[in-house]
Amino acid sequence: DSRSFDPYEHPMPPAEGSVAFAAGNFPTADGVVNLGQPEGVAIPYFTQFDLGIPGVGGAAIQGLVNPTDPSSEGSLERGEELYLRFCVVCHGPDGVGANAYIADKHPLLPAYNLSGEQVSSYSDQYIYAMIRVGRGLMPEYGGRITHFDRWHIVNYVRQLQVQAGTRIIEADSPSPEDTDGGAE
Repeated sequence: DSRSFDPYEHPMPPAEGSVAFAAGNFPTADGVVNLGQPEGVAIPYFTQFDLGIPGVGGAAIQGLVNPTDPSSEGSLERGEELYLRFCVVCHGPDGVGANAYIADKHPLLPAYNLSGEQVSSYSDQYIYAMIRVGRGLMPEYGGRITHFDRWHIVNYVRQLQVQAGTRIIEADSPSPEDTDGGAE
């Protein structure tokens, strides 16, 4: 005579005034409803093994294209918001791992200096891939940060590098020292 329990029913109503929260994937703009990844946009599949050459990545990584405008004020604001939410604890507010909030508690585990010359030489695609699948001590954020939001973070990291005065070099392009200016 007892009623069976359905595991998908909600035996208790949500608390009054509560707000449902399911993930770190937030809408990209005010007034926009986030329904997950954008329809019609194929997000390439890759794993940590595809990271390949540090700073450059394997073929799957090199083929990624930034769909956002890196100099757009909206993209940089969104990137800053996400950076402060997900990255600042380990990489610091200015992108310098030594200035990170965890540096005092874990001095033997320094995070990458995102504003330094080494990371400024990484390709945008490689930074995007690192955010998505992680590497070493850095966890993967692919399930918490959406495709476009990862690109906004990349754009913001580039802005931090400009503010720090480091030169931005695409890892797959030769440096000026490697070229002879076209002379033969």
